[in-house]
Amino acid sequence: MEDKDNVEESEQNDLFEHYNFVADAGQTLLRIDKFLLARIESTSRNKIQNVITAGNVLVNDNVVKANYRVRPLDKISLVMPYPPRETEVLPENIPLEIVYEDDDVLVINKPAGLVVHPGYANYTGTLVNALVYHFGNLPSSSELAYRPGLVHRLDKNTSGIMVIAKTEIALSSLAKQFFDRTISRKYHALVWGRPKQDDGIIEGNVGRSHKNRKIMDVFLPDSGIGKHAITHYKMEKPLGYVSVVECKLETGRTHQIRVHMKHLGHPLFNDDSYGGDKILKGLPTANYKRFVQNCFALIPGQALHAKTLEFTHPKTAERMKFTSELPQGYLDIIEKFERAELTT
Repeated sequence: MEDKDNVEESEQNDLFEHYNFVADAGQTLLRIDKFLLARIESTSRNKIQNVITAGNVLVNDNVVKANYRVRPLDKISLVMPYPPRETEVLPENIPLEIVYEDDDVLVINKPAGLVVHPGYANYTGTLVNALVYHFGNLPSSSELAYRPGLVHRLDKNTSGIMVIAKTEIALSSLAKQFFDRTISRKYHALVWGRPKQDDGIIEGNVGRSHKNRKIMDVFLPDSGIGKHAITHYKMEKPLGYVSVVECKLETGRTHQIRVHMKHLGHPLFNDDSYGGDKILKGLPTANYKRFVQNCFALIPGQALHAKTLEFTHPKTAERMKFTSELPQGYLDIIEKFERAELTT
């Protein structure tokens, strides 16, 4: 059983699924929604039609409308959200820092320390509880009034920008953008040490550690273990024994940045799951030890912030970009290392 600090996952792949079908050679002409409804369990015609409206259904690599009739040997693919979990989520009046909101999407700046989804040891006080309260003004006919449209997550102690869908069509559209990797996500991480190269690509499958199932590990791309993962990084600011690094996700796996940076030899500062909560670089003095421990105390966990998020609006097709500033504790740590003028 996983502990409360590792329940949250930063991947979105467990939030939606991809289907592929090939129509039989003897297939009679049949509306695409009826064809899919007969082949996908735990769904409804309304959900299928929302997915079609969002442009998530392709036939022979072309987007189709709901009145399309399936023909023999048609190749059909679609992306749609998983059915909701059968758990009751109670609304809670938890303040949200709303960056943007309209009838289709909500963009928030999540604080570190807030769990996204209810789970073991975190049944209340989560972002989802807050969203259910906030979405109380949605029409009662909307399923998302009771099940917020999550298309990605942030770990409990990771702060920053998140987008949430307010309609089924927006949920389907954003899910497909994540699946197609057309959503751009950039994070700022404070890591121990300075990478040998100021920019680079970390590529390695991410999967559960064989030694500790509560954390992730990196495996060879051709190992067949874990899921393919790619992180692009570049130096933002060297600070002696630590560095601020920008990480851009090409994929979104559980703890991807945290485990990839550890794999590179530079764990995130104060990351207790991946060894960053120990003094990994610096001076063997009592004063330096106190200095680092004082810095650790300024943030609740790993120094990781989802700084920018860019996506295409599900209704208007406008390309939208949102940016959030680093939390004060994070900024205070950077300032302390700058003032200390520490060198490696």
